[in-house]
Amino acid sequence: PQMKTPNSKKITMTRTKSAKQKRIFGNNRTCLISDEADIEEAVRCTMLIAGKIGFRETVSCMIGTAVSELARNIHRYAKTGGAIHISELRRARKTGVEIVATDNGPGIKDIRKAMQDNYSTTAGSLGIGLPGVKRFMDEFKIKSGKGTTVIVRKWAK
Repeated sequence: PQMKTPNSKKITMTRTKSAKQKRIFGNNRTCLISDEADIEEAVRCTMLIAGKIGFRETVSCMIGTAVSELARNIHRYAKTGGAIHISELRRARKTGVEIVATDNGPGIKDIRKAMQDNYSTTAGSLGIGLPGVKRFMDEFKIKSGKGTTVIVRKWAK
């Protein structure tokens, strides 16, 4: 299926399977991140999908907060922008949501430091973004070099 992003660009979504046979279903969305309004749209879409999947409102808000942090990092550090991909997951009898945040920015120089509370390369920042995202979600992976990719998952209880 094709969908329009807030910037009116068409994106074709595909269904994929990994070695662990994760299945991605119909509640999928890609939000391009290039300005503040895109951050809000990504959060709104994420919370809507989380609610459709069956997450309680408080958990949907936590997932939305994680997406806000990831999208804000894309906007702040990756001058070329990036994207937030939101997908419903099903594995065996579990249902969840996967968020993939990608950009082609300069990358994170020291991931270990970036994952520490109170560390930030931005003056005035609290430095709780990535560590907070990790605490809110059930699974967290980060890869950075030329660009950064963060993959997080939250499973419905």
